[in-house]
Amino acid sequence: MGLGDKVHNAAEKLQGKGKEAAGNASGNDRLKAEGKGHQVKADLKQAGEKVKDAFKKH
Repeated sequence: MGLGDKVHNAAEKLQGKGKEAAGNASGNDRLKAEGKGHQVKADLKQAGEKVKDAFKKH
């Protein structure tokens, strides 16, 4: 996985955590769910990159 991908995925996850926190603080369930969605998306992208890296090594 390239460094740029790692940084992008980490930034997306951080953005999701911020949205989730803002949703919790304001009582906005839509914003909270959107934040959780960003976190899941970032985790899935990171997992996909790790799989690609594993195949490149073999």
